[in-house]
Amino acid sequence: MAAEPTRRRAPRPGRRVHGASAPHGGAGGYHVPVLVDEVADLIADEPEVVVDATLGGGGHASSVLTSHPRIRVLGIDRDPEARVVAGERLAPFGDRARVVAGRFGELSAILERESAFLAGSAVGAVLFDLGVSSHQLDAPDRGFSLRADAPLDMRMDATQGATAAEFLESVDEDTLVLLLRENGETRFARVLARAIMRSRPQTTSELVAVVDRAVPPGARRRGPSAVRVFQALRRAVNEEGAELVDGLRQALAALRIDGALIVISYHSGEDRVVKDFIREGVTGGCTCPPGLPCVCGAVPTLRVRSLRAIQAGPAEVAANPRARSARLRVGWKVAA
Repeated sequence: MAAEPTRRRAPRPGRRVHGASAPHGGAGGYHVPVLVDEVADLIADEPEVVVDATLGGGGHASSVLTSHPRIRVLGIDRDPEARVVAGERLAPFGDRARVVAGRFGELSAILERESAFLAGSAVGAVLFDLGVSSHQLDAPDRGFSLRADAPLDMRMDATQGATAAEFLESVDEDTLVLLLRENGETRFARVLARAIMRSRPQTTSELVAVVDRAVPPGARRRGPSAVRVFQALRRAVNEEGAELVDGLRQALAALRIDGALIVISYHSGEDRVVKDFIREGVTGGCTCPPGLPCVCGAVPTLRVRSLRAIQAGPAEVAANPRARSARLRVGWKVAA
């Protein structure tokens, strides 16, 4: 069975070293994944299937396939551009890799459709790398970044669904306040929601200007309100909040006993959901007083070595500053 590492390991021969020396051209430049070696080390080298539920550019999948020659990877992503890039990156692995369209909230249905690829093999790990990719942030036309002027889009799959601008045309003030608070903007949530409702911005620069006018300069220096607003809209447009718990439940159901549930999150709201899910799995949702035997019938579904998150080291953060906010949590499925 796999075990959570207690310290960092030196990269294995043949493994892609994450950081400044990693390739950034072609598919490798689409997205710089975080905690690549840590993810690979959490996966058992068994003849089974690993599901990368947020495939992106295929960085984690490529590392897992290289590190574990007996493993096959089923990669899922809703972004058509990401699937093209990942398909090119994983092509050298032949039939050990398969890329499919979908969102992780549809995991059970996708696994059922892909039964031929699974070919009866167990699912040994499911990986979630949450949030937006480096490429999506850096592509100005996608509307994810507050650093470039662009239409306020923010859809992971730009071929379907309402854009962020369209969402703001239909949402009410109280709902927007709740979304902002859920994403860490507690002090100025009402003020920001009211200002956004009045202006109904259509571009990223218009939204940034609304935030700058609504939040006093001193407060802007203390906290990135615009970042929280963009984050809240992105999660709402892509239905990330409701989908996350559903995806985690479906992943746990799909795993074999001792299979690893691996989740990387980038902001406190998502990390709290993941941490609570793993803690409930470890305790079985036990409601008995601490220190007394359990009599409520709780049945654990996960085990952990620690509830503490794994974080990127100084070298990785220096090479990729976006790794600073990454929190990796892992639990292993236990028999009920």
